[in-house]
Amino acid sequence: MTDLTFLHVSIADQQLYGFANGALVCQYPVSTARNGVGERNGSGCTPRGRHRVRAKIGSGLPVGAVLRGRRWTGEQWSPELGERFPQRDWILSRILWLSGCEPGVNRLGEVDTFRRYIYLHGTPDTEPMGVPLSHGCIRMRNADIVQLFDRVPAYCEVWIDEAPADLSALADHSR
Repeated sequence: MTDLTFLHVSIADQQLYGFANGALVCQYPVSTARNGVGERNGSGCTPRGRHRVRAKIGSGLPVGAVLRGRRWTGEQWSPELGERFPQRDWILSRILWLSGCEPGVNRLGEVDTFRRYIYLHGTPDTEPMGVPLSHGCIRMRNADIVQLFDRVPAYCEVWIDEAPADLSALADHSR
């Protein structure tokens, strides 16, 4: 499988598009923030702009592994576990931790994506995709984040914006 060179998250489409060498090679439904878009610390919003995958966490863990504080708890998500802890914001399977690239927009100070702990991560498969419901992160199906994780190199560029995806422009950008 070819490594991806560029990821685009469209808030409007609630989709993640993966590119390699200028070609769209994968697409996944996502769930971005219930509070909409925004960069401020504590906003519960999904940040916009240019980012990079700063860290990859969870390699080799079982699908559905429960992560808290970026560490595996030893638990694996199940409907029973979900019922016991209904208020948890489940971070499952893998984490692609994002870092903003634009000082004053999504990097440093009160708008720092990395310090806000904004991730691409798995979520229970009972959670809907295509609907903004997260606390700021970009949620994905567990099988999708596991597949994506294996294809994304560290420092892969990630563009997050509100517009519907213009796939031909994105393909040109990803070259």
